[in-house]
Amino acid sequence: MGELAELTDQLVTAVAKLSPNKDSSRAQNMRRRVERVLRPGSHGRTDQFLVARQLEGLQEKFEVVDRSDLTQALRSRLLELEGYSNDWYPEILSLMLQLSNRPAIFSKIENLPKRATAPAQDDALLSWSKLNADTQDTTFNDDIWEEVDFAAGSSDDDFSSVASDVSLPPSPQQPSIDLETEYVVPGNVFVSGDDEKFITSIEKAQFWRPENKAPTPKGKEIAYQTITELQLARETLFMLQGLPTSIFWRLDDEITVDGTYRLRHCSSNALSALLQSFTEIGCQIDALRRFTNASQTIPYMQTFCRGIEERLLEFDANLSQVQVSFLSAGSTVSLIQLLNDVRQYSRHLLQLSDLVSRLGRHIDTQPMSCLDLLYDSICLQEALGNDTTTLVALFSACFRTYSRSIKLWMSTGHLDSQDCAFFVRANPEHGELRTLWHDWYILDDGTRRQEVPSFLENGIHKVFTAGKNMVFLRHLNALPDLSEHPDLVLDELYPNSSLSLPFPALVESAFDRLVDANHSLSAGLLRTELDEQCGLWDSLDALQYVYLGGDLSILGAIDTKIFELMDRGRSWDDKFLLTEVTRSAFSVMPTIDLSRIVVRSAGTRLSDYNIPNRSVQVLGSISIDYILPWPVANIITQDAIQSYQRISTFLRQIRRAKYALVKERMRDARKTTAEDENETLIYALHHDLLSFLNSIYSHLTYLVISTSNQSLHSALSDVEDVDSMIDAHQAYMASLEDQCLLSENLSPIHDAVIALLDIGVHFADLQAVRAFEEGLIDPDDTRNIETLRQKRAAGYDSDSDSDEENDQIDHEQTLTISFRDSSYEDQMRNLKQRYDYLVSFVADGLKGVARADGLPGWNILADRLEWRTGWLR
Repeated sequence: MGELAELTDQLVTAVAKLSPNKDSSRAQNMRRRVERVLRPGSHGRTDQFLVARQLEGLQEKFEVVDRSDLTQALRSRLLELEGYSNDWYPEILSLMLQLSNRPAIFSKIENLPKRATAPAQDDALLSWSKLNADTQDTTFNDDIWEEVDFAAGSSDDDFSSVASDVSLPPSPQQPSIDLETEYVVPGNVFVSGDDEKFITSIEKAQFWRPENKAPTPKGKEIAYQTITELQLARETLFMLQGLPTSIFWRLDDEITVDGTYRLRHCSSNALSALLQSFTEIGCQIDALRRFTNASQTIPYMQTFCRGIEERLLEFDANLSQVQVSFLSAGSTVSLIQLLNDVRQYSRHLLQLSDLVSRLGRHIDTQPMSCLDLLYDSICLQEALGNDTTTLVALFSACFRTYSRSIKLWMSTGHLDSQDCAFFVRANPEHGELRTLWHDWYILDDGTRRQEVPSFLENGIHKVFTAGKNMVFLRHLNALPDLSEHPDLVLDELYPNSSLSLPFPALVESAFDRLVDANHSLSAGLLRTELDEQCGLWDSLDALQYVYLGGDLSILGAIDTKIFELMDRGRSWDDKFLLTEVTRSAFSVMPTIDLSRIVVRSAGTRLSDYNIPNRSVQVLGSISIDYILPWPVANIITQDAIQSYQRISTFLRQIRRAKYALVKERMRDARKTTAEDENETLIYALHHDLLSFLNSIYSHLTYLVISTSNQSLHSALSDVEDVDSMIDAHQAYMASLEDQCLLSENLSPIHDAVIALLDIGVHFADLQAVRAFEEGLIDPDDTRNIETLRQKRAAGYDSDSDSDEENDQIDHEQTLTISFRDSSYEDQMRNLKQRYDYLVSFVADGLKGVARADGLPGWNILADRLEWRTGWLR
């Protein structure tokens, strides 16, 4: 640094005429500017590769102008220079190249042009007397003598102000170089026209010239020309390399032979058969060349074309070596040997040509056909015992390119937008996060499977699942670190030893290794997130309590409010009221998020569906919605929630019938007449209805739901990924709906059970009306009953009645039931007959289902329902 500072001071002193010790402010400022310019790194280094290319071009130039001596000299010195290491060699060589001036011509000092004699001193100098300001063609005006104000633009810091005071030595005059005439081709590269014999021999060697062909004899249609075997061999090599020739013609992707050429020592038939073999190979090689020239949009197809190009280059290089051997002294030219060599060099190319011909023009509609055909070709050649190393290397390169989209999908959950042949598609119409697993991405798993290689079909679904795991984890902000991924490398495993696996097993094992490494990690992490962070098990417990009667004490409070409003004829399906009641009832459960509970109402008149007001079917107009977190909602789908709601409605309908029977049984101050046959029938029917309701409800809750819940928890504990969890829950819901008589094939039995529940409600209504008419209520109330009946018949809404009337008469059924047309005993007897018939129908139906699917639970329920049927006629 001290030496640099000293040199900087000298430069400032020499150029600016300014001593560093004087005028320190200006000197220091000037010094800083010079140091900033000279600071190391302010200028980019010379491009060493550009210098190397320039030197190579210079050597080629020497060869073109027939200066091999300069080429050898330059090459030897560059090789010698490589033995020494210096970081500044590119700069030194670049400087030498810039200073050079036509080295091929002026390679010696004596060849340099003589400098022109310096002009006379008087002519070189320009005196003031030669300047005539009065002439019209003068180049200046008087205003050049005006003073110029430099104050506005001057600055102590401006280096240009110094330059005006410094006189620089004039640069030597450079000789002008005409770029168009820079290179002069020396005359020794041209053949002298004096050697006519040499020129004639060259022209005669060009057998394709018309003047070299023998004239057609009279009476003959074709004139044959005899050529040497060397000439024919070289023409054959040119044809195989895709070059135009005179003997072989290309017409409509076919190669034909000009039959006018003959060999002196070979018959025409033998020569024709031999050349036909060459043309067949040439046609197949040309098909590969045309295929590589076509544009490809599929990434692995681009790799496939690149691999074919490399093998074509290798084939052309082998043919060039053959041609070199022909030109060596003492070589023997044999077309038969050439054919054997060509067949050996082109054996893999011919296989690829056959593969390309089978591709046809359907590569866009069948993007995986090339990979499948290459795979099948390797399997076939391996079965025949042929060498498949080259084909396996090509397949490995193509599949490595194809597997990049697979690895990107499995490791990040992203799709390669450039790969139009990948079997996973993003659904542009995807919905919210609750359907991420089902709707956001689509797998091409159709019947044709044009997007999936046939040899990978068994593992595609696992790839699809692994990618969706990463998408799921990305939205949960829980992506794992998958920076290192295993690569699919086949050429390292095949065929290293005689004990190597067959090719299909090798591909399958390598692909499984690629998939399992990503799938196991992402699936395990997602499973942990669902269990610990997303509340999967808490959501399942909440569904048990909300829909499947996990705690009857909670559901009892909700049912009581609904059933009381129904009996009083009030607006019992108000969704706001029921939502508040339901949330209040479940507030004692800490695992249930009350904000997720919403009660919905159909909001339609029951008369639109021909459903009686007192039927238990009216309970289907309300449903409880428990809104799950979006990660859990991807496992427990909306279809499953609807199944939960149907089971919950069915259980509530059973509880509704039992509520009506128990409430009527517990009516206070009931007065009964003496026991007779009718009363015994009524008591028996009441007992049978309660027994039926208890049997079916206990069967559904304690046997069906409880057992299915245990199976579900066991299944969810053993699954590996989200798809398995979804399948386990769907199987659980399907089994639950089937055992709860809610499946489509059990609808007749379910309808019969609903009819039995309506019989229970109707039985309770008949009992209530009978109690009113027997005088168990004040006579004034009876008068009110008649009044309310008349209002109902006139279309008067009972909700508009006074609260006093509704308090006195709290049973809506008293407004619709009458014993005028049919007596109480007759109606009870009809109910008993209908009950016996429906119970027998349900029991027989359950036994038939048990014989069909073999479940013992159906027989158990059937025996419990019919053990007292018909004991009293």
